[in-house]
Amino acid sequence: MKKIILALSLLALLSSCGSSNPTEAKFDSWNQDASALTSLKEYMKKITKEGSSDFIPKEDRIAVFDMDGTLYGELYPTYLEYVMYEYRVLDDPTYKDKATEEQIAFAQEIRAGVKNNSYPSGTDMRHARLAAEAYAGMSLKSFEEYVVTFLGKEIPTFNNMTYGEAFYEPMREVVNYLNDNDFQVYVVSGSDRFICRPLLKSGLGIPSNRVIGMDVRVEATHQGETSGVSYQLQKDDEILRTSELLIKNLKFNKVAQITQEIGKQPVLSFGNSGGDQSMHNYTIWNNPYPAEAFMLVADDTIRDYSYLTDAKISDLKTDWTNKGYHVVSMKDDFKTIYKENVTKKVA
Repeated sequence: MKKIILALSLLALLSSCGSSNPTEAKFDSWNQDASALTSLKEYMKKITKEGSSDFIPKEDRIAVFDMDGTLYGELYPTYLEYVMYEYRVLDDPTYKDKATEEQIAFAQEIRAGVKNNSYPSGTDMRHARLAAEAYAGMSLKSFEEYVVTFLGKEIPTFNNMTYGEAFYEPMREVVNYLNDNDFQVYVVSGSDRFICRPLLKSGLGIPSNRVIGMDVRVEATHQGETSGVSYQLQKDDEILRTSELLIKNLKFNKVAQITQEIGKQPVLSFGNSGGDQSMHNYTIWNNPYPAEAFMLVADDTIRDYSYLTDAKISDLKTDWTNKGYHVVSMKDDFKTIYKENVTKKVA
């Protein structure tokens, strides 16, 4: 009997060798005929087939995601970190009286700009610099608490959704699918790393050490003007944010951060804008493994807000397809966008 059991076990092992057996997912939030979804499933079958030339070992299964507009809503009227900055400078009773004239003027520019969908050139870098100033002096612990409190606020342009809940359900399913198939999932965002961390940990379960974003320099409470290579941490020190911007994590900076912090070339990349193209190209160009890139297009004006014209949407889809990216249409490919019972408020 033992010989029979052993033979059957060996036969089962041999029959499974080289088979394609990725962990499946239901993808209930997707329309099942979405070509990008089909491509992702076919990719997974290919790279999990042991013995195949396309097989990717588990330690090299690395996926990188942009955050705003890819995993998380580009919330009308504007990005989460912009909304937080406006609140900090114009409304926060603990800070607004300390805000500089430049900070206030810029916050008002953002509010005016979202009404006509027009931001002045250089807005992203101005925001990064002024936001660094607005939160300077806060400890990382108190800043995280500040972010968590803000995430509990209701989004004024949606019904039944807080800032902490504004994740795309179809992309949540993609993250879960990759986790189930032994991928290391990183988020590489243009937004402040210390805003992204608590948001992504609570919303998607992504650990803090897999979050890359815009960075400011930090220092110890009693460090003063002493350089970091000379100062020794004291027992009662806290780690504080400073006003010094280190990096705005867009375009090639995303590639630079990936090489420095991950140390391996990703095999999957997900984004939604020109700020993600360098990350996509780094993923799919000259990769020893099969690699794919996916671009989301914000083309659903019924269930969500879109800042794109029909002509721009068409141009983007054509351009991104020609660049070798898989295009995801939120209008055509997402059966649902946000969590149940969330509805868009009509402006």
